[in-house]
Order: sequence, then C-alpha cells, then structure tokens
Amino acid sequence: RRWSPSMSHFSGHFPEQPIMPGVLIIEAMAQAGAVAVLSLPQYQGKLAFFAGVDKVRFRRPVLPGDTLRLEVTLEKIRRNVGRGSGRALVDGQVACEGGLLFAMGDIV
Repeated sequence: RRWSPSMSHFSGHFPEQPIMPGVLIIEAMAQAGAVAVLSLPQYQGKLAFFAGVDKVRFRRPVLPGDTLRLEVTLEKIRRNVGRGSGRALVDGQVACEGGLLFAMGDIV
C-alpha cells in the first residue's frame, strides 16, 4: 500500500518530519497475518485476535509517499494459539520486522 502524505496520522507524527507511527506498521503486519491464518480451511468462519508482538525492530522510517510491502510467515499453530513473523519493506529494505502472536476464536 502507498501511504499518502494527506493521511491524518502523518500530520501529528511528527509535524516537521512526518513518519508512519510504528504501531500502525505492526497493525498492518498483524492484519496481513490474520488474512493468512483465516485463509486456512480449518480456520474459515473463525476470528483472529492479535495477542502480542515479540522482538519487533524498526530498521528505517516509513515516509509519506512510501509503498509498504508486507510479508508474513506462519510458524506455529497449536490448538487456537499461534505464532508468525512479519516484515514490512520499503523499496526492498526492511522497515520493521518481528514476531506476531495470535489467537483464534469463534464468531458469536
């Protein structure tokens, strides 16, 4: 996804040097991971809950106008709890990487 300079989170983070907030990069990786998990046949019709992060590192800023490419890998799923890893890249360079923890639940 390309991050437009007009997006509201850039205006306050930071006014003179706008960068994408790290929490939004992590959220984007988590959502990509949820899509990957929910595409597995045994989890169709379930909900994915973001449970945490592990050893997340920010390697470079994501600036207005950058295109962010997300990569997620599912590493382990046991019962309804799992772990994966994610990377967010800009122009082939890692902007953020780390572990993602999730839980699966039923739609009520």
